[in-house]
Amino acid sequence: MMTANPALLTLNGLLDRLEEAVDEETSALARRRPLDFEEINRRKSRSLLELTRAIRSLPAQPGGPGESALSARLAGLRTRLEANQDMLRIHLAAAQEIAALLGREMGEAESDGTYSFAQLNRQAAR
Repeated sequence: MMTANPALLTLNGLLDRLEEAVDEETSALARRRPLDFEEINRRKSRSLLELTRAIRSLPAQPGGPGESALSARLAGLRTRLEANQDMLRIHLAAAQEIAALLGREMGEAESDGTYSFAQLNRQAAR
């Protein structure tokens, strides 16, 4: 019976956590569900850092046991990250459009004198 490489076991656990965070974010964005972006970003960043460190700790000799499974796992992670990136790109573009629209509306409202800063200051001074 072959014993599992502890470094590969650790790496697989790290990949599980990273995949979970990426999938959670992608799913929430796709379903337009609320998401704590700071928390999810912290989890992804920490997982990527730990993953980088774990990969560096692997033996330098290619072709060891479990290498093909690890390659498949990393390819799957890459696919998940690409889907996550696409979803984030869509939501960022939407947020930029909304910000531009609000900026134009505020500019137009201010230009007709309805909400000018001078008028607000005069009202506040009364």
